[in-house]
Parts: sequence; C-alpha cells; structure tokens
Amino acid sequence: MKSWTWVGVIGAVFLLGSLVAALAKDPSPPKKSPELLAQGKRIFEQVCAPCHGSKGDGKGRAGATLQPRPRDFRKPLKDWPNTKGDLDKIYEVITKGIPNSAMVAWAQYSNQERWALAYTVREFAAKPAPAKKRK
Repeated sequence: MKSWTWVGVIGAVFLLGSLVAALAKDPSPPKKSPELLAQGKRIFEQVCAPCHGSKGDGKGRAGATLQPRPRDFRKPLKDWPNTKGDLDKIYEVITKGIPNSAMVAWAQYSNQERWALAYTVREFAAKPAPAKKRK
C-alpha cells in the first residue's frame, strides 16, 4: 500500500510541475491594433532606438560600438537571423535577449508591452514586392 502512495505523490508532483510549466509559457499575442502599435512605438523610441535607430535600421548612436551590430529591421522578414519575422520568436528575443550579443532581455516590461514591441519591430520590415501578373 505504501508503494502506491509514493506513485500517487510522484504522479501529483509531475502533474503539478506540468501545470506550472504550461501556465508559465508566454501568453498569446493580443490583437494588433493602432493603440498597441502606438504603445510599442513609444517604448521602441525610449529603449530600442538608441541601438537600433529610430528607423529600425540598426544605426542608433549607442549601437555604433556594439559587436555584433544591432539588427536592421528593415530587411525582409525571411532575412532576420533569429526570428525570420515570426511574431512569437520576436517576443521571445525581446523577453530573453540574445546570448553573446548586446541584445539584453526586456522581461521587466509587461507581456502587453513586449507584444507591442514585437508588432512594432515587425512593422519596420521591408514589404515583399507584389507578384507580377502573368499575361
């Protein structure tokens, strides 16, 4: 009977750990809106533009001395090395930073603020050229 008790305790601990891990995952992104983009733009100008530049070109004053250089967000999304423009991955980079680079974690911002930044950063990306019509 005692061995079944331990199996139950271990199972409960495992389930509790799984529940905590699931709840700790980053939340789903809020719906993109003009208000959310405005919030992201304000935060970007305050904390990101010094390195990434106001235009998102990676040419901020503070970024001039960094190695590797800050990302140029104007490149097409497919050319973004860490995220390929995936919104969830952009959020993760903002939240956790990039190891061995000057990109620090910005986890002190709320989830909504980090999502606002993720949407804002993605807005800088070059838009793909429209497909040519066939004759």
